[in-house]
Amino acid sequence: MPKGEYLQYGGQALIEGVMMRSPKSYAIACRAPNGQMVLHSEPMEKTWIGRQKWLKLPFLRGSFGILDALTLGTKAMKFASHVQLEETFSSPADSNGQVTVRPPENMAKASSAAITSTMIVAIIIGVLLFSVGPNYIAELTGIKSQNLKNLISEIVKIVFFIGYVGLIGLMPDIRRVFQYHGAEHKSINCLENDIPLTTENALKQTRLHPRCGTSFAIIVLLLTLLIFTWVPRYPLGEQTLKIANVGVRVLVEIALLPIVAGIAYEALRLAGKFRNQVWVKIAFAPGLATQFLTTREPDASQVEVALTALRAVVDTKSETPLEPAAQNA
Repeated sequence: MPKGEYLQYGGQALIEGVMMRSPKSYAIACRAPNGQMVLHSEPMEKTWIGRQKWLKLPFLRGSFGILDALTLGTKAMKFASHVQLEETFSSPADSNGQVTVRPPENMAKASSAAITSTMIVAIIIGVLLFSVGPNYIAELTGIKSQNLKNLISEIVKIVFFIGYVGLIGLMPDIRRVFQYHGAEHKSINCLENDIPLTTENALKQTRLHPRCGTSFAIIVLLLTLLIFTWVPRYPLGEQTLKIANVGVRVLVEIALLPIVAGIAYEALRLAGKFRNQVWVKIAFAPGLATQFLTTREPDASQVEVALTALRAVVDTKSETPLEPAAQNA
């Protein structure tokens, strides 16, 4: 497989599962309560954004890629939840092999509205926690300098983000999701290092990856610190009510965010392409370090799940040798 193709593989950790995607397709592999491996896959062209060729242009693909990832990720999480709640997979299995299934029709009909509502709620919470809150806290400091207030706001955002991922990582259920996150990274690293996709090989890989969404978030936060610090804070004038100024400031940040996201996405792709270069390791060290909070060392069964999803999206004609699909333990 050409090296450039590696940059197009990615994934997401789920409840007892992993979603992997390539330019052509995506696959969701989950470990059911009865121990069976459940797999679902379909062409990427079925997603609306996946059909828009113009969205693949540099600096556009970053902003719209976030929406695509949110949509597909929410859909994958719904499927993983369905597997854990489905009665079919709660009783002891006749065979502990892999099962390929499709989402039930009623789930498919409801998925569009559910995905949209989930995304809206997530965006509202994100805006309140990482924009409104930090900006209001900066206003309460009473500092006169606008740029210094902006800087404080951006620092608070970083503290909030690191504190948030650190705290939720203490929850047992989230910790297991973070283990699957580590399994996803190990599997992708195995692929990108031209190593056969076996459980043994994947377990030896690092659980960190430069193109991780955690690294993306850190790059965005650092870029906003560099850019937003110098954006005028009071478009309505300093005498306007604080809450009104905070509201306008939030709108300005939202308007600028697609530009920042586009730059961050291109930087992340660059990091993946030159991941072994010393300057890349130094420049992207903060993002990699934060991944120690959002990943945990997986066990062999979790790596098997990640590899099952990855095999389903890797071109079978690739030069990377694949082991036969692993059976459940």
